[in-house]
Amino acid sequence: MKILIIEDEARIAKRIERMTRDFFDKDVQILLCDSLENGLNTIDHQQIDLLLLDLNLNGEDGFDILQVFAAKSFQTIIISAYTEKAITAFAYGVLDFVPKPFDKTRLSQAFTRFTTPGKESGQDIQYLAVKKGKAIRLISIKDIIYIKGAGIYTELHLSDGRIELHDKSLESLEKLLPQTFVRIHKSFILCWHEADKLIVEAGGKYSMQLKNAGVLPVGRSKYKEIRHKLI
Repeated sequence: MKILIIEDEARIAKRIERMTRDFFDKDVQILLCDSLENGLNTIDHQQIDLLLLDLNLNGEDGFDILQVFAAKSFQTIIISAYTEKAITAFAYGVLDFVPKPFDKTRLSQAFTRFTTPGKESGQDIQYLAVKKGKAIRLISIKDIIYIKGAGIYTELHLSDGRIELHDKSLESLEKLLPQTFVRIHKSFILCWHEADKLIVEAGGKYSMQLKNAGVLPVGRSKYKEIRHKLI
């Protein structure tokens, strides 16, 4: 696992590094950057799994490039004293916001969210950021009908018929999405407001008919849970 820490105060960066190694049992590669420029350069040349980002970096605002980070395949945890920006950070799809000053327990809670499959609780996420060439485009959560796994990417299927590709995996997005999104199959996450009725097919197969008349498969292991939600 490769983790990038972007923090301009060397003392705090070393403290975060130490706590990170303690949590992950030292079986992790940690990269340290003290500026946004160095951080962006590292992300361009390294494949990382997790970013730990401060929002105030030598007077530069880490929030200015949060959209760029949110569109990447890795997860982002903010570690910052700018708690008034927490709601906005969650809206752009960060995994957690750890306020400064922080302790080992609070940082470990954020790491646990990163390592735990599925979601622990709904977030205030309002957008998913997707890359369109060199630009970043924000997709409103309200416009997403369902999300389909497509290898290391995901397809966002929108209410207007468009399909947008996202760099995050289905498992990564499942941690971020609000409770209104339900994993109905190993390859599909559905906005539950779009569910119409559960269909039982021959041979023990199941599917979900959507309000727009579309049909998605339902995993056998998910059938009882889905049926219960429809009662």
